[in-house]
Amino acid sequence: MSNKTAKHVIFISYDAFSEDNWERAKSLPNLSKLISKGAYTNKLKSIYPTLTYVIHTTYVTGAYPDKHGIIHNNPLQPFTPTQSKEWYWFRNGIKVPTIYDAIKKKGLKAASILWPVTAKADIKYNLPEVVAINNENQVLKVLKNGSPLYILNMALKYGKVRKGIDQPYLDNFSTLVAMDTIKNKKPNLLMLHLINLDDAKHDSGTDSKDVAQAIKYMDNRLGKIMKAVEDAGIEEDTVYIISGDHGQLDVNYRVYLNNLLRENNLIYEEDGQLKWRAYLQSTGGSAYLHIKEGDMQAEKLAISILKEAKESNKYGIEEIYTRSDLDKFHVHPSIAYMVEAQRGYSFEDDLSDITIEDLSKQNIRHATHGYHPDKENYLCNLVISGNIIKDNYYLGQVNMVDIAPTIAALLGVSLPNPDGRVLDEIFK
Repeated sequence: MSNKTAKHVIFISYDAFSEDNWERAKSLPNLSKLISKGAYTNKLKSIYPTLTYVIHTTYVTGAYPDKHGIIHNNPLQPFTPTQSKEWYWFRNGIKVPTIYDAIKKKGLKAASILWPVTAKADIKYNLPEVVAINNENQVLKVLKNGSPLYILNMALKYGKVRKGIDQPYLDNFSTLVAMDTIKNKKPNLLMLHLINLDDAKHDSGTDSKDVAQAIKYMDNRLGKIMKAVEDAGIEEDTVYIISGDHGQLDVNYRVYLNNLLRENNLIYEEDGQLKWRAYLQSTGGSAYLHIKEGDMQAEKLAISILKEAKESNKYGIEEIYTRSDLDKFHVHPSIAYMVEAQRGYSFEDDLSDITIEDLSKQNIRHATHGYHPDKENYLCNLVISGNIIKDNYYLGQVNMVDIAPTIAALLGVSLPNPDGRVLDEIFK
């Protein structure tokens, strides 16, 4: 092993692990052990919009969304109920090479556990994140889109631990699968997506008992994975990467902005069906404005409605971004305008009887993401730890696009033209 390469990289995406969780998490035994033997920062800058599928594609490509092509969790499906929406599940939606493609070319093995946008990916051991919709069978959908024998084996061994997608059971299951895979398959790259913390924040706000509990659970899981690496006899040759993908912000008001477009007949009913000339696709903390191609009148009207709404300061609109702004933020060229929410507000796709929903009046505690990554106290945490990494080394601000090139360097493979850089400063 040269001083800059590792035989094994364990990459754990710790969903929603952000700078406001750093003090609590870094004092726990297992993460603190990795920090003492590694490089770390609580100033990892995410990408816009801060959505899980968009970011997880950046994680594995080192590219921004304007290049990699996954621009949202969901393709545009106006008026489709949330539980019936397609997601960007499939690898073929990614328009650039990935780190797992690069290591396969080199004859190395990858494993992926509930990692977004990996359905039908060429990964040796692949348990993809896909969800049955519209009467599909969940088991069949997973088998069809991943590595069937591997999935069946894991389901037989550990399926009893799961209770659908309920936590902490789902992440406990994923951790058992990761431990088994490390011990029995020894992949060169293992990618594991853990979701417990993200769920806790969505369900009970950013500072709750559930969040504190999820952070404790995570440290326990980390300890089990470290023990599996030790048991597999690969500890000397392993580098760990633990990364948060986005922060979350507490929401007091949910705003149904498409109501404003409907009031102005940009959304309308025809033959019993809803149609649109302009439509806002929410990311939570922001929204894409879609205009029917060539409908200049709709574009003009939609922008004037949104500007008026912003000036009224009622609807939580912080900014309306035009294409020149979006170019700087690496937002996909298919998006002409974005609307950014103020802190305390989030946007919803649905049409609703009320346009501004006050959550505090209903005693609902809720947080979300999707905001611009420059929002205050919204950066993420990153730990890279192993024998070839400097001890207790503070990295300062780094970018989400830097992770894939760094993994490529660690595993001695090449990733063509990433937008990020190798974090060379972490090596001893």
